[in-house]
Amino acid sequence: MRASVLGFVSVGALAAAVHYVVALLAHAWGWQPAGANWLGFLCAFPVSYIGHRRWSFRGTQASHVAAFFKFLAVALLGFFGNQALLWLALTYTPLPFWFVLGVVMVLIAVSTWLLSRFWAFQHD
Repeated sequence: MRASVLGFVSVGALAAAVHYVVALLAHAWGWQPAGANWLGFLCAFPVSYIGHRRWSFRGTQASHVAAFFKFLAVALLGFFGNQALLWLALTYTPLPFWFVLGVVMVLIAVSTWLLSRFWAFQHD
């Protein structure tokens, strides 16, 4: 399980970096926070799935089709949580987008790991 956590953190950090940088660039180019966040998610998702499938959860017995759709469900659930927390924080606090996005991404990562490990890429 320790290797799984290390793999998840490594792949997750790379995918999170892609999400974060793309979202910040889109926001800097005039996109609203929600749209910038979506674009970051869409760019990071392939990095996340491929990395987790090949490294974090390489011992999985799940087929690619089953794992992909379960992981997509986990990722979308995490993203909608991310989007909701982002909206709440930006609406009700004076905190800047770059800070709120970073904090929210870290908070969502724990639930994403648990759902990925024990459902999307479950081991027999």
